[in-house]
Amino acid sequence: MDKFVTIKSKVVPLPMTDVDTDLIIPAQFLTSISREGFGQNLFRRLRDNDPNFPFNLDKFKGAAVLVAGNNFGCGSSREHAVWALSGAGIKVVISPSFADIFASNSAKNGLVLVKLSEAQVERLLVEAQANGLEVEVNLDAQAVKLPSGEEFSFEFDPFRKHSIINGLDDIDYILSHKKEIETFRAGQVVGPNCTKAGK
Repeated sequence: MDKFVTIKSKVVPLPMTDVDTDLIIPAQFLTSISREGFGQNLFRRLRDNDPNFPFNLDKFKGAAVLVAGNNFGCGSSREHAVWALSGAGIKVVISPSFADIFASNSAKNGLVLVKLSEAQVERLLVEAQANGLEVEVNLDAQAVKLPSGEEFSFEFDPFRKHSIINGLDDIDYILSHKKEIETFRAGQVVGPNCTKAGK
């Protein structure tokens, strides 16, 4: 996956709670196991039913940061929800809370989930809806910077932070330690009826 760099982007606001994975990518579009092609149907049901849905508005086009209410990504465990967000250009989702499986899928696919307080999220939503808002998300510093210079800090799992910043999925991470693994296996003690690994 791509390395995560500091992102400066306008915000697309989604003032909804309990946004489930079927809203993110409706089941009828799950026609492939490839990661490609899902972005065009992101929030398709909501977009088709509401011309003023944020993802239909020109002022939010090109946004890489999505801000939403509590419990984002609940519902089924479909990984396609993460693929759809990434395919539509979303690199960061900011919310007070995320569903566990969605959070796990996001971490493994390089989608950065930022947890802020409800008050901070509400402020971002209000400003983005009223006047438009651009923020800077720095994963290395674990901070969201506002145009005023004010920063909101956030927690992030150290292992996932290292992997996402360096563009490593789980397999890439294991392979990045190939030399250490080979050294360890070469020094393993084997029993009298066993042979060393690879022999």
